[in-house]
Parts: sequence; C-alpha cells; structure tokens
Amino acid sequence: MRREPARGLVQHLPVIFPGLMLTVFFIVPFGTMVAVSFFRRQQGGFYVPDFVLANYARFLTPFFGNVLVFSLYLAIAVAATAAGAWIGWQMRDPQPATPSPVAASGGEGRDHWRATYDPLHFKPAIDTASDAQCLACHREVLDDTVREASPAGVRAASSQAWYQQLSTYQGTQETFHRRHLLTPMAKELMNLRCNTCHQGHDPREEAPGSSATAPPQATTDFTLRKQVDVETTCLKCHGQMNTAIMGLPAPWPESKAVFGDSCLTCHAAIRTRRHQVTYLNAAAIEAAGQQNADTCYGCHGGRAWYGMSYPYPRHAWAGMPADVPDWAKDRPSESEARFQLPATARP
Repeated sequence: MRREPARGLVQHLPVIFPGLMLTVFFIVPFGTMVAVSFFRRQQGGFYVPDFVLANYARFLTPFFGNVLVFSLYLAIAVAATAAGAWIGWQMRDPQPATPSPVAASGGEGRDHWRATYDPLHFKPAIDTASDAQCLACHREVLDDTVREASPAGVRAASSQAWYQQLSTYQGTQETFHRRHLLTPMAKELMNLRCNTCHQGHDPREEAPGSSATAPPQATTDFTLRKQVDVETTCLKCHGQMNTAIMGLPAPWPESKAVFGDSCLTCHAAIRTRRHQVTYLNAAAIEAAGQQNADTCYGCHGGRAWYGMSYPYPRHAWAGMPADVPDWAKDRPSESEARFQLPATARP
C-alpha cells in the first residue's frame, strides 16, 4: 500500500521535537567547540574570534603527549583490575546455599515452583503429613498476629464480630489459624492438624466452569488450590443449628431457657455417641458442655458462618429407635474414614 507523505505542521510534529533537541544539545555545542578551536587565545585564558592553528600546535607538545599517555595507562590499569576481579569471582569456590524450609523438612532445596509441586501437597502424602512438615514453609500462619488497632484506629478488643459474643470466646483477637490451633479452648476441646482441613491441591486443575474443557460448574468434588472444602470441613463447626429437625420451638438463644440452658437436658439420652472423631477431644467436650451450654452451641450454630447446616452422620446409640426418620434416611452412619478413631479407642 502506498504511503502518503506527511503534510502540515501537525503531521511533522513527531520529527520536529527530536530534531530540535538534536540541534540544541548536539549540533550547536559541537559547532561552537569547533569554531572556538580556531580562535586566538588571550592572556588569562579568554579567546577572541580569529582563524589560527596555534591551539592544534599546542596539542602536539610533549606536555599534552604525557597527559595522553597517562590517561591511556590509567584506562588499561582500571580495565585489568576489573577483568581480574571478574575472573576471580568466577573461579571462587561456591558456598553451600542455605537450606530452604522444604529442605529443612527433609526434601531437597527447592524454588517456589518446585515446592508447589512437592509430593507433600498431593495425595497420598498429604494424608500422613505432620504439622512440622507443613509449618516448615508455612510458619507465618502461626507467627502472624492481629493488629491492636486498624489503620482507621478501630481497636481489636472492641470490634468483636457477632459470632465472638459467646461466653466461651476468651482472650484477645486472634488470627484464623491461631484461633483454631493455639488458643486454650482449641487445645482443650480440639485436636486439629494442618491436614484436618487442608487436603492438598493440584495447581494444574481448572476451576469448574472456567473454560469449555473445564468440569461443569455443578461439580462438587473440586477444591481450589490451597483452599478447603467448606462442605466437608468448615461446615462441621460453622453451620446453622437445624432447629426444625431437633424439634426446638425457636432458635437456641430464644428457647434455651425452656431446657434449663443445658443441651444435656435432651442429649443425655439422645444421640449419646458423639464427638468420636480424631480431630475432637470427646471427653473434654462432654465435661465442658455440662458446665456451659455455649460450649455445645458454639459449634452447633453459635458461630455459623454459613446459611446451611452440616448433615452429621447418625451414629447408632443405645436405645436408638429402629425407625429411621425421613430426614436421616440419606445420612451416613459413620464418620469419614480418615476421621474415625481406632476401634480400641471407641467407648
């Protein structure tokens, strides 16, 4: 295609500006220097317009020759020193690298991507991973603490959320992982581990519905990288209390007075086999529940982050009715295999 020549001042602007800069900062200074080189030098170092070659004759004197030779020697010495330093650096004995956290946990030193694809992040290794192996790289989840006040000046101590209002919520504000792993209540009632919630990930998976080749959006067995399957993990302790199935006249805060503010008014005889899983300390929960109903309610509706309840397995108990109610017909009768206690540890 034939290109039309530029016309008018506007179309020439892209070349006018660089041309102006070249003229002002190169052509004019260089031309001035060449012109002054032919001027006659007066006493005191000033030059007057003339056309003489005395300046060039002075350049060929021994004084300027010595200056030129010294400059060349100095340049050669600097170049040789730099080259020698570079060669010495290349020939040095490399020091062993500081082991990475992954190396400290038993693997080889790895960069980020090698650590991402470490077998520890996948099944079956994740099922037997120890907290020490996980925290070798993820220690910050326990070391980081909350601010005493937000950048806007809101104090943490006076900004507790609605689910932090139960009588069992003790101590200062804590980060998510510290609240689940390090607080006195967590150590007393729970036995959570990193892989209780985190079941590995595969960075190569496509999120459902993200492309034409990805699984459909309705897929239920997909877990995003480094995330937790909410329906099988978080919902256990942060789901709604199913008051309709339990036959309560109203939500627990409104009806607890009817039951003497004690869950054991009913549950001393109903569903007596409970909390028999590896991530809970059943005996401690039973003892705490006798003292304070908020211990029970805290995990059964009192800290409900979600609008649905968890379909707990319906374990058989002594005196359990033979007829299975409609709401329980699809419920499992045992906890997930990875959470089941050894037969010798069951009551």
